[in-house]
Amino acid sequence: MIKKLIIRNYALIESLDIDFSQGFSVITGETGAGKSIILGALSLILGQRVDTKVVADTSAKTLVEGSFDIAQYNLQDFFEENDLEYDAADCIIRREISPTGKSRAFINDTPVTVALLKQLGDRLIDIHSQHQNLLLADSAFQLRLVDVLARNIQELAAYQQAYSECQKLARELAEARRRIAEAAADEDYIRFQYAQLLDARLVAGEQEELEQEQELLAHAGDIKDLLYEANAQMQGEGGGVLSALNSVLSRVRSLQNIYPEAASIIERMQSAYIELKDIDATLADWNDSLSVNPERLAWVEERLATLYMLQQKHHVASVDELISLRDSYALRLNKLDNSEEEVAAIEQHLAVAQAQCRSCAQALTATRAQQAPALSARLCEELRPLGMPHVQVSVDLEPCDFYKMGAEQIVIRFSANKNQPLLPVSEVASGGEISRLMLCIKSLIAGALALPTIIFDEIDTGVSGDIAARMGSIMKEMSQHMQVIAITHLPQVAATGNNHYRVYKDSDDVATHTRLLRLNDNERVEEIARMLSGTTLTDAALNNARELLKLQE
Repeated sequence: MIKKLIIRNYALIESLDIDFSQGFSVITGETGAGKSIILGALSLILGQRVDTKVVADTSAKTLVEGSFDIAQYNLQDFFEENDLEYDAADCIIRREISPTGKSRAFINDTPVTVALLKQLGDRLIDIHSQHQNLLLADSAFQLRLVDVLARNIQELAAYQQAYSECQKLARELAEARRRIAEAAADEDYIRFQYAQLLDARLVAGEQEELEQEQELLAHAGDIKDLLYEANAQMQGEGGGVLSALNSVLSRVRSLQNIYPEAASIIERMQSAYIELKDIDATLADWNDSLSVNPERLAWVEERLATLYMLQQKHHVASVDELISLRDSYALRLNKLDNSEEEVAAIEQHLAVAQAQCRSCAQALTATRAQQAPALSARLCEELRPLGMPHVQVSVDLEPCDFYKMGAEQIVIRFSANKNQPLLPVSEVASGGEISRLMLCIKSLIAGALALPTIIFDEIDTGVSGDIAARMGSIMKEMSQHMQVIAITHLPQVAATGNNHYRVYKDSDDVATHTRLLRLNDNERVEEIARMLSGTTLTDAALNNARELLKLQE
């Protein structure tokens, strides 16, 4: 419930502090006194959009702050999920608007987005204004009404889970068929490309090896000539490097007896001689192993040409990428070859899911079908004392294709007169009749759910006398389950409230301001008397006001 509302610098409100109580509170005042301004300010902390025109003093910010008792609303998870401080006894919601129109929102002094503020606000206060009566024409609202009274949360959740599974499998089936259709359209192309890549017998790393071999084969003759010349210089006719080194070694050995230091040189020269002989042997082996092979060179060049052609054709840069492309073609062809089995498997799963969905829909429909006649009877029972003795209401289930809420739509049909056929309520009910019907619906819901604070904004428009008194009694009965606030022009409704507030305008030398006063017993008698007789208080009006109040004791 809302405990306190603070408003600063909003439209005609310079400063206003309102303390609210449990039960049924009424707000009265002359037309234009500012009741709608208070509602507008309240809507700001419920997440509504900001209009900078409401900033009265452009040198100061606008502030609207509400204090709520949220102990009965099971909101602790909401606060934890959004990393907000949870205070069940005193939750403070604040909205600040700068003169430039910049808005900031706070929940328990933590800055939050307006979207998050609205999420919380929707669970704290329901402002029922004339436009909300349009909900009666909304089939979704009518369906939710039946579901709330049928208490079929489990059945609805089971159906929606089954329906969601059906939708998921239906999408998978459609996607599989689309992929198969696309693949079938390209099947010949894919098979041709795959066969060409398969025939190429691609081997990872092959291209690099062939390019090295091509380089070697292309220069084989020049390499052999150079190796031959190197061998000749190592040990050719007429002497060579090895012969010259051997001759030098013999001369140095002859020095050993007369020049001992030569021993170290001899050892090094012998090692060099052995190394050079080994090099000479290696050069000879290379020369023997290398052959000029035009046929092999032609094959290598042809193979490389094939690889280059395939890379260019498929817009890739390596054999590895060609192999990857070949394997992807193989996978697509495998899926295409097994497409019937894939579709059949999804169809089988879908059939099972659809059967489950039908079963859940039947269970859900049963709860609605059981509640519909009872709802019709209860609405008629509530409406007859409200000036509609011949009212008829039928709550009908009309089958439809499966959708997220079930397999039927709810249509509320209404007739206020004996000779009037039952027609959809939006087509036949007057504004006053719709207001009374909506009040009865909210009353029924209040007994079934823990609803937030509800504010009725002139829901009694178009009625008077005993009917207004009965509407006031209904709202008072609702207040046993929740906090109810009614803005009204009718004394019969005002008299039923537990608490009474009067909105009025007060002017000074500078400006006109909207004020709000919580009335004591005497002030309340006078306010109701004014509502009965106008600005001039008469003894008759005062006595009538006392009688109205006495009837509520």
